[in-house]
Amino acid sequence: MFKSFSKTLFTGFITALPVVLTIYLLFWMVSSSEQLMSRMLRWLLPDRLYFPGLGVIVAILVLFTVGLFMKAYIGRQLFAYGENLMFRLPFVKSVYRALRDFFDFLSPKEKKPGQVVAVTLNGIEMIGLVTQEDMQRLPVSFRDPDKALVYFPMSYMVGGFTALVPRAYLRPMEMGKDEAIRFVMTAGITGKSGD
Repeated sequence: MFKSFSKTLFTGFITALPVVLTIYLLFWMVSSSEQLMSRMLRWLLPDRLYFPGLGVIVAILVLFTVGLFMKAYIGRQLFAYGENLMFRLPFVKSVYRALRDFFDFLSPKEKKPGQVVAVTLNGIEMIGLVTQEDMQRLPVSFRDPDKALVYFPMSYMVGGFTALVPRAYLRPMEMGKDEAIRFVMTAGITGKSGD
């Protein structure tokens, strides 16, 4: 009886935990934006005009405006100028460039690297993502047209490793980046979506 109870409890736990964590993350994002924006709004607006939730609404509007601004040529030029300043600041440039590259890699832009591949090494296949097609962007000693830079995400970890792999070892896979990362992060336990 205790074994059945434990199994049922564990099933409930693994069912509820992703839902609870997702709701908590959304709640944290909403409450953080509300808290951050409400301070500024209360300083700018009279108390009678402020209401709970206005900070979230303003945060969404600000993000939307930034998105619109980035669609305009002048917006992209001004952003590039500001980004060039960031790239010149010690320490800041390292952190900012790494974060920027990561989010650029995940963003839904057309024609960018990130082809999901199976890499065969000694008869073992691993899932990876080609992160760099333009060899001129790599250090001189890595510029080999017969090789590709491949990122291998790790299961149940935030991280992975990158390797320069001969193209002969790569086999393109019909799998999106987010699907491949999810598949690898869960060690394949969830299977491929749509199966």
